[in-house]
Order: sequence, then structure tokens, then C-alpha cells
Amino acid sequence: MKYNQNLKILQITEKTLIVGVDIAKEIHHARAFDFRGIEYGKRIEFSNDIDGMKRFLKWAADIMNKSNKEHLMVGMEPTGHYWLCFAQFLRDKNHKVVLVNPFHVKRSKEFDDNSPTKNDRKDPKTIAMLVKDGRYVEPNIPEGIYSELRIAVDIREMLTKDLNKIKNRVARWLDIYFPEFNKVFADWEGKAALITLKEFPTPAKILGIGAEEILAAWKKEINRAVGAKRVLKLIEAASQSVGKRDGIEMAEIEIKIILEQYEMLVKQLKKIESKIEELFMQVPGANEMLSIKGVGVITAAIFIAEVGDITRYEHPKQIQKLAGYNLVENSSGQHKGQTTISKRGRRRLRSALYKMIMPILANNKEFQELHKYYTTRKENPLKKKQSMIVLCCKLIRVFFVILKKGVKYNGNKMLRDIKRPEIRNAA
Repeated sequence: MKYNQNLKILQITEKTLIVGVDIAKEIHHARAFDFRGIEYGKRIEFSNDIDGMKRFLKWAADIMNKSNKEHLMVGMEPTGHYWLCFAQFLRDKNHKVVLVNPFHVKRSKEFDDNSPTKNDRKDPKTIAMLVKDGRYVEPNIPEGIYSELRIAVDIREMLTKDLNKIKNRVARWLDIYFPEFNKVFADWEGKAALITLKEFPTPAKILGIGAEEILAAWKKEINRAVGAKRVLKLIEAASQSVGKRDGIEMAEIEIKIILEQYEMLVKQLKKIESKIEELFMQVPGANEMLSIKGVGVITAAIFIAEVGDITRYEHPKQIQKLAGYNLVENSSGQHKGQTTISKRGRRRLRSALYKMIMPILANNKEFQELHKYYTTRKENPLKKKQSMIVLCCKLIRVFFVILKKGVKYNGNKMLRDIKRPEIRNAA
């Protein structure tokens, strides 16, 4: 969808007071202008609390009364998380809040003084001028179930990162103290492997207790038959280990602490994923999304958490741009640069779509046929990765129709992208 700057400029009239705010952790800075860029009043500093926000509103109201303004539009950079509370305060008071791209602020701050200087007096004006010219976006702050789902997805991402760090620490510990362990167990997260790491993690401990005690420890928590061959292989590996032997007492304490953290994170991750599924199923159209073969609950929930309420969008290309899957090129005169995806927007949404398309290609016949067509067509055949990105955009359109119109997934409509020879010849 084209960037409609005219429509944004038309929202700003001679009755609009534009305020640019430079957001910080403790003290914000603001300056006020009209639609022509003429400044009103003096610059204000106000604290990031209720008293400071009330002081800001009083300052803006005084300027509006003196200059005969009726509408307040506040522009700001989405600096970290510090802007969220102030934006909510303004929205609760029915004032319009818009955001400007920090990259645009950085590039345009030299217009007035031809200097890259950054300070609290300069930035609010730069932000206000961008708003005046229609170079802003209205924040898509999720509400209700969409807000709950986004926070749940944030928690899951945090736990996943922490869990990956713990897994790396276990791998590091094994490389130092028992490098032969992975030759005995293909995966240290398996039941028998975890019991071994908890009860007798070092080669010395394994050689000290013997095969019978190891088997007995495994059978306490593993119902199926546990092979004696695995025990003998473990003992053989321990006897030939080249692992570090100094500081072994503290090494055992270290792996115990790491595994306790691992088990806690696994438990927390299962709990939050269960909550994500519960929240996702409350979203209208959730069952229809899951009816597409290959679409999982977690990845579909991430899509909804990132996009929010689908009614806020008019066209699927808006979501495509939000994900950074819109095409960009560098061309000038007779030179035509390479066309690529922008990779701007919400990184997690782009990643979720790409991760979603892989199991879809493994299980969904319609997407498989489309993928085959895109990669083997005579005119402009795509590489496999290019085709997958095209299918991600196709999936966005499918989700958009399902959620927007409340219809069910129809695989036959998916195949309309394929220009069949018999149809073309008949035409």
C-alpha cells in the first residue's frame, strides 16, 4: 500500500497545535508549532510522572487558548519503552499521539543548522517538523486480548533466550569435563542423559558407582526397558575420558545449579505456552487459521500478537510492510539495482512467518504446488528461498481474508496463482 502522505498532512489544520516531544527516561522536552512551522510559547521540560504530564497538558492548553487552537497532536520517537506511559496518558485524555521514525529524526536534524548536533532543544523541533510534513505513523498499541497475547509472546521470547543460554552452558560444561558424553547420548536433554548429569555427571563418579547403580537410577524414572549396552558404553567413555579433572567438586555443583535453572525454565516455558494457546483460541478466526495444514498454535499466536486487531488494516500489504517483506530497489536512470525485501518493521513477525512456512511446505499440498510452480516456471523462476518469501506474503493474504471476512480456508483458491497452460490456451 502506498504511503498516503497527503492524507496525513490534511489531518493537520490551522486549528492544530503540533507538539514535538523528545522522550527520555526521567525528563521529557517539548516544543509547540503550528501547521506552517511557526513556534508558540517557550520550550518546556517535564518529568516522566503524573505531575510532569499534568504540567505538560497545562502548558499545551495555555498555548492553545492564546493561539486559538482546538486540536493537539503530539509527536514523539518510540524511544525504548519510555514513551508508552506518556502516550497512554495522552490517549486517555483524547489527544492524538503519533510517532516519527528515529532514523528520520537523525537524518533530518541538520536541515536548520547544517550540524549533526543532538540536544534537548533541537530534537523536539525536528520531531514536530516531521509531523507537520506528514512523516509520521499512528501507533498500533494492542488492546484487550491482543495486548495480553503480545505480553505473553514477549515472556515466551525472554524464556526461550534464557533457555538457550542455559543449553549453551551445559554444552560448554560437557566439553570441559566430559567431552565423550555426547558419544553415548545423542541428546543430553533425554531422560537417561539428564538423570546421569544429575546423579553422576563426571567420569570419576561413573567409574566409582558401577553399572548396576547406574541402571537402577535410570529405571526409577524410565518405565521402558533401559539397555545394559548403554551403561557399558557410558562406563567405557568415562574410563577413556580426556576431560578436565581439577576442580571437579565445584564442577559437580556447577552442573547441578545449571540443571536446576534448566528445569525451572522448561517448566515456565510450558506454562506460558499453555497460556498463549488459551489466549489465542479467544481470538476470532483462530480455529480457521489452525485449519491450514502446517500452521501451529504458537507461530499463529505470534502472528496475531505482532499484528494485533486485523480490523485496523485496510489491505494485506500493510501487514507485509509491517513484517519487512515489502520489496525495495535502488534504481537510477538506466541502472536498475537488485530488488530485495526491506527487512524493516517487526523482526519477530518476519521470523514467525518464515518459520511458519517451513512446516506448511512439508504438510500443505496447495503451498507445495505453489512452491513448485514458482521455482520451476519458465519465465522468471525463483530460487527456493525467494519462493518461500513469496509464500510468506501469500500466507499474510490468506490470514488477512480469514480474519477480516470471517471465512474458512479454501485450498482451491490458493492455486489461482498458477497460470495453467490449458487455461491460457483456451483463452
